[in-house]
Amino acid sequence: MTEPTGPAPYAELLDVALEAARRAGDLLRDGRPADLGVAATKSSPIDVVTEMDLKAEKLITGFLGEHRPDDGLLGEEGASVTGRSGVRWIIDPIDGTVNYLYGRADWAVSVAAELDGETVVGVVHAPARRETHHAVLGQGARRDGVPVRCRPGTTLDQALVATGFNYVQATRDAQGAVVRALLPRVRDIRRSGSAALDLCDVASGRLDGYYERGTHPWDYAAGDLIAREAGALTGGPPGAPPGRELLVAASPEVFGVLQPLLAELGAARG
Repeated sequence: MTEPTGPAPYAELLDVALEAARRAGDLLRDGRPADLGVAATKSSPIDVVTEMDLKAEKLITGFLGEHRPDDGLLGEEGASVTGRSGVRWIIDPIDGTVNYLYGRADWAVSVAAELDGETVVGVVHAPARRETHHAVLGQGARRDGVPVRCRPGTTLDQALVATGFNYVQATRDAQGAVVRALLPRVRDIRRSGSAALDLCDVASGRLDGYYERGTHPWDYAAGDLIAREAGALTGGPPGAPPGRELLVAASPEVFGVLQPLLAELGAARG
């Protein structure tokens, strides 16, 4: 467990989040079977769940239930608990499940804590990358304990931007049209397959910006806080917070141009 780093209850919440993510990461890294296969599908036949998603979520929820029994909980694979403490945990046991299924490195355990509806702690633990990002509200963002900041401002045509694609075909078609229109206006576009890691890469200066339609709270709760605490701006369509319609994160200079451009290109539609 880490040294307390902030006023109660943030320090305690951070310690719990870090330990839960570490334990799940160890299970996923060391316990991955050689013949790992798909256990279920969700929104479409290519939106998959593996047995390890289920095992990792069970481990995290059990740990949280033991250490924070009065808290609420929202998990990607179905965990839902109404708490009475004002704290709610939002967890994604494997963000980047398809990457994990294929043995790629871009997957992470995402654990966030809300207090009275505001995200106050976020942890994104990426065992295959051998790194952990975390943030506490008002205290900055860190990677492996070292403070990180988003990249200094640049123009959109020099910006490296990441995106992701939905698993529903009609939405994917619309997203492809947006990419075609955006690509000539930026340095290049990347696709990692993990919203949580894309947000952390914005925080660490590995990307200038990121956008995606169709994300859920468990995809971005921790990463959104980490990006904001690193100096990035985040939002949805202009005037709206991040959500399923659209999630945009970027350095302030890029955000001011990218967000309205994405609205113009129809990134929140489809």
